[in-house]
Amino acid sequence: MKPQHLNIINVESQSFSVRKDFYANINNRWHYHKQIELITFHKGTGTQFVGDNIRNFGPGDVVLIGSDLPHYWKYDSCFLNDKENHEPYSTVIHFFDNFLGDRFLMLPESSSLRSLMELAKRGILIKAKDATAIAAKIESVYNSQGIVRIIQLLDCLNAISKMPEHTILASIGFKQDFKEYENERMDNIYNFVISNFKNKIELEEVASIAGMSVSSFCRYFKTRTGKTFMNFLADMRVGYACKLILDNKLNMKNICHESGFNNFSCLHKNFKTITGMTPKDYRQQHNIK
Repeated sequence: MKPQHLNIINVESQSFSVRKDFYANINNRWHYHKQIELITFHKGTGTQFVGDNIRNFGPGDVVLIGSDLPHYWKYDSCFLNDKENHEPYSTVIHFFDNFLGDRFLMLPESSSLRSLMELAKRGILIKAKDATAIAAKIESVYNSQGIVRIIQLLDCLNAISKMPEHTILASIGFKQDFKEYENERMDNIYNFVISNFKNKIELEEVASIAGMSVSSFCRYFKTRTGKTFMNFLADMRVGYACKLILDNKLNMKNICHESGFNNFSCLHKNFKTITGMTPKDYRQQHNIK
């Protein structure tokens, strides 16, 4: 599942694009682009992949995706196969960080936006208590024209930058620089993991995918990502376990198996290390019975 680079073309008469999407399969693949993306979901549910983060998405969610950060939203099958009764609906904005000129973000007054753009490199999920207000501002951008549209977008981004809390999605060690000439090997590694993390993965197997010995691969991966391969794999598995807990359809034994852990003890240890809480605490925090 190699991330595909998308060229999102802005209309010449506009400095950024804003549109409504009503199709579950539009860009429904692992992709990235230079433009920053701000999206709010009105209808539709599924699984969200942002960098190495996996979680549910649904109506009311608002997400800010930085430049070149791989992502995709995999809609649940009912939205792919039964459009008549399950039509997804989202509003999405794409803009370059310099859409107001190269110097705008360097202005003293733009310091909070500059910090926001830096955080967006890992993806930002707006907290539920703030998402409704931000979604309304996104709609104001869509319904505006001319200079007012720019003002509305700045107002929206400023509001996000002032929020005291938000959820950062991709881990700090995730590498989002996907230049073909230097990252094809990392692409292959990442694609293999995203497709196989539910199964047992041997270091020899993934080292072979990279065309390296195990020792060389381990050094290479740590240098490129800032974390060991096994830590990276654990991040993916725990992220998926979190999604399954929130789905509330499986018991913990099945969640353990479906997320790629051999036993509950292994899941419990990694879950607490990565999230700072036990699976039980996570369920209680989200009011899962």
